[in-house]
Amino acid sequence: MNVGIIGSGGREHAICQSIKNSTKIQKIYCFPGNAGTAKIAKNIEIDISDFNKIKEFSLNNGINLIIVGPERPLVEGIVDFFYGSGIDIFGPNKISSQLEGSKIFTKKICKKYKIPTAGFGIFENLKDATIFLNTAQFPLVVKADGLASGKGVYICEKIDEAINAIQEIFKGKFGLAKSILLEEFLKGEEMSYFVISDGKNIKSFETAQDHKRVLEGDLGKNTGGMGAYSPSQLINDELEEKILNKIIKPTIKALGDMGSLYKGFLYAGLMIIKNEPFLIEYNVRMGDPECQTILPKLKTDLLDIITACCSQKLENIKIDWHNKKSLCVVLCSNGYPGHYNNQVLINNIDKIDLDKGEFIFHAGTKEIDNKIYSNGGRVISFVCLSSDFKESRNKILKLLKELDWTGGFFRSDIGYKVIDE
Repeated sequence: MNVGIIGSGGREHAICQSIKNSTKIQKIYCFPGNAGTAKIAKNIEIDISDFNKIKEFSLNNGINLIIVGPERPLVEGIVDFFYGSGIDIFGPNKISSQLEGSKIFTKKICKKYKIPTAGFGIFENLKDATIFLNTAQFPLVVKADGLASGKGVYICEKIDEAINAIQEIFKGKFGLAKSILLEEFLKGEEMSYFVISDGKNIKSFETAQDHKRVLEGDLGKNTGGMGAYSPSQLINDELEEKILNKIIKPTIKALGDMGSLYKGFLYAGLMIIKNEPFLIEYNVRMGDPECQTILPKLKTDLLDIITACCSQKLENIKIDWHNKKSLCVVLCSNGYPGHYNNQVLINNIDKIDLDKGEFIFHAGTKEIDNKIYSNGGRVISFVCLSSDFKESRNKILKLLKELDWTGGFFRSDIGYKVIDE
């Protein structure tokens, strides 16, 4: 089987590595990929928003399956575009992808189908939002409606912070904004819960907890993700049953009532309060770096799982996992999530010898004249499986020391809530 993977991040490298292990794989093409995928697949320089070129290349090169990594092509309708092409494509269609494409779309589903979530208000201008703010309780969350690469969320302690956030959103910081979402601040513990669906069947696809803040101790600005660990220490059978019955299944039903079958990964960002789950947001793909953290634990052939989803035969697949603790630390360019320099040489990356259970997934990297350079804010994910989170983190910190890259930084405290120092 020939497979195409859309995306260039750590998530896509992890997917590429995982399906590379399948006996059914002949060729893998990555659109556009990175320096890591280049070593195990063929990178193709096509803009991922150019669906026509991706389709033309796929047909000309006998690609049987397309796996979509990032959210934007999904929200823009790439699955619908490939419908009838003879090429399977893994991911939700345009309607279902609105779960991530519009926070307001998701909140309206929550209200109609009684899915537990934070109280909220939808506002179309600063004046109406300000009237609401004058009687609101703080802290309060301000959210941009559309895609914002994980950065369109403000936790505001005071009214002037909220007004400033609303102004930034309406002025187009995250693209055209017709509406904003003001949301009750929920105090609990966050958890990422993943499922995979073929449109008829849903199966759990592990849990994780990520660290969004740039600084140690979960301080500083939000990022795309500085690291993660799996499984979450919060998960238990009772909680999982609540998540599936109160949140996931009603959401899938809501989409079905709209005439849309959900196929693909679904990632629920949850707040857990006294063993009760509340939906914060949905992502319609695997998270990054959660994907890099979770996939090394997978025993079952990922390609078998994905092809079963495409043919609506997921019920025939048993998904098995290694009983290990997985931890991921993301190495970022200096200055991230603000301004940073690209094309900084990464000297020692190919000299690192990995032991069993250790993984390096490239993200913002590019190979030029057989040398590897940085090419983004989040550059490399280091992952380790072991019987203990502390052991996993210590092994990663040792690898980072070996790399000794002065062009970047990382958080050395990933997993601190589950690690006794």
